[in-house]
Amino acid sequence: MDYKSNIRETIKLAAPISFGQFGHVMLGVIDSMMVGRVGPASLAASSLVNGIFFLIVVIGIGLSMAATPLIAISKGAGKFSDCGKTLNHSVAVNFVFSIFITITAFLCSYLIPYLNQPIDVVKEAVPYLQVLSLSVIPFMLFQSYRQFLEGLSIPYPPMIIALVANISHAFLNWLFIYGNFGLPALGLFGAGIATTFTRWMMALVLIVFILNYKKVKIYKPQFNFHSFDFSLIKKLISVGLPSGFQYFLEVSSFAFGAVMMGWLGRTQLAAHQVAINLASITYMIILGIASAGTIRVGEAVGNKKITQIRRAGFSAMALAASLMFIFGICFILFHNFLPTLYVNDKEVISIASQLLIIAALFQIFDGLQSSGIGVLRGLTDTKIPMILSLAAYWLVGIPVAGILGFYFKLGAIGIWTGLLLGLVSLGTIVLFRFNIKSKTIFD
Repeated sequence: MDYKSNIRETIKLAAPISFGQFGHVMLGVIDSMMVGRVGPASLAASSLVNGIFFLIVVIGIGLSMAATPLIAISKGAGKFSDCGKTLNHSVAVNFVFSIFITITAFLCSYLIPYLNQPIDVVKEAVPYLQVLSLSVIPFMLFQSYRQFLEGLSIPYPPMIIALVANISHAFLNWLFIYGNFGLPALGLFGAGIATTFTRWMMALVLIVFILNYKKVKIYKPQFNFHSFDFSLIKKLISVGLPSGFQYFLEVSSFAFGAVMMGWLGRTQLAAHQVAINLASITYMIILGIASAGTIRVGEAVGNKKITQIRRAGFSAMALAASLMFIFGICFILFHNFLPTLYVNDKEVISIASQLLIIAALFQIFDGLQSSGIGVLRGLTDTKIPMILSLAAYWLVGIPVAGILGFYFKLGAIGIWTGLLLGLVSLGTIVLFRFNIKSKTIFD
């Protein structure tokens, strides 16, 4: 298969995966939109809790993604029953791990009063995080079965479920937040109930679908309690946990960047939130390409075809970099306009427009690092990328951001330049690592 065909196949996989990611993100967007009508304290509490919640859950997301390359490799090798076996073990590992995440999230609610937040925000944030913690188990179950289908290159069912779930979620919010049909108005706590219920519904619908989907019966997805393979469990953990920590290192570095922006002032922090929100929209698309790269490289590994491994991997990275180049051009052309979609404050708009120029510069390298991490995961290479992420984000990005932002007094521009250098270093080095690793994968 030539590069043109590889890019076409990557797009076919990446598009529904990206839309599925969008469906998950929209749950939080709908919460913010509907809770915002209750009051500013509810909106602030929602933003605070969702940030904390994602930092905790992101490790579990990475763990669940370990199944994707292993399933793709088994499919490529023609070992169809191993696909279901990997699913079963992934469900078991993710379920156990989700219990620990649930407990961690619940206990973190008791730390919120010590975060120096307004009293009215704390009052709503604590119970919201507690009820949201009950959605971790269904979230991880959905992830398990979603990764199974994506590993088989069947991404549409979880995408459709995620998108349709937003409709029922909005209705449940309408019931529980505002108190309709005789129910009490629960505000932000009601949004947490709606989110938890929606995630349980998504998980159950996907599980029932897979167990009755004729197209996947050959892979034996039914859960089997009597065939546990502890070496497979060890493999899932050894591939998944480094992926989870890699995502944590990435997310936490940008979260700390926001903290540093807050040290400069509210205006700078607001500008940061505008710019990072715009950048996150493009990043969501790239995550789909990264997942598609994982799947296609994994299948090629199963087929033991080095040429196809390299073409699939480089195609994904080229596609990601090209798309991000286009997004970067858009950021430059519309850097003065885009912030006005969020705020009216002239000072915030001015700073955000400058940050978008830097965001335009790091788009290509953000695309490279994300897709590069994805294709390396297809090779089940996750430990070294985790270490590289630690070095890029926390030994280069954050220290340089602090030095430029505060020592050289470049402020917001300095902080974002540091983040840019972190992405440049990681994007460059994962490209070289895939080039070397893909040549020696079978040695």
